[in-house]
Amino acid sequence: MSGLDHLVLATPRLAETVADVARLTGVEPVTGGQHAGRGTRNYLLGLGNGGYLEIIGPDADQPVPARPRPFGIDDLTGPSLVTWAVRVTDIETTLAAARAAGFDPGDAEDMSRATPGGEVLRWRLTGGGTHVGVLPFLIDWGETRHPAQDLPEVKLLSLTAIHPDPEAILPRLQAISADIELRPGIPAALIATLDGPHGPVALT
Repeated sequence: MSGLDHLVLATPRLAETVADVARLTGVEPVTGGQHAGRGTRNYLLGLGNGGYLEIIGPDADQPVPARPRPFGIDDLTGPSLVTWAVRVTDIETTLAAARAAGFDPGDAEDMSRATPGGEVLRWRLTGGGTHVGVLPFLIDWGETRHPAQDLPEVKLLSLTAIHPDPEAILPRLQAISADIELRPGIPAALIATLDGPHGPVALT
């Protein structure tokens, strides 16, 4: 069984984007933690139903990493909703089923980060944090406490994928039980509509 785990809002200016999200929604995102060696850190905002928004950008407390930062952050000129994650409980079984259905999401990799309180969160995901696009990556939190617990929340009203050929990507979404509204259009993009104290807000 799979469903939305989180949305990824990548930005080259982390503090500025966090402040903008707080101003637009009326809810302050909270510190997530550092991704050691990757040159990034994140802030989190709950979306209800166990999902969350990850705002990720450069970490000024880390040196410039040896390889590009994840999610194309180094090439961005402003914040962008670059991808989303589908939560699974057995990532290898899900991968085998997806490949049997004709879609290969990529191999699963181990990742981790420390929270500000010192707790280490561990997970496995496909794409290694490099994936961007309307097709999601897979994430398996295993025995780790899920980050969405105890987050301040807004409500996710809708998540829409814009793609030049929706029918071409629909079978891949179905192969991993990913549920998203699909609409034709150029360029490909994700649009999330959030509802907080300040009313509906669209992120793209």
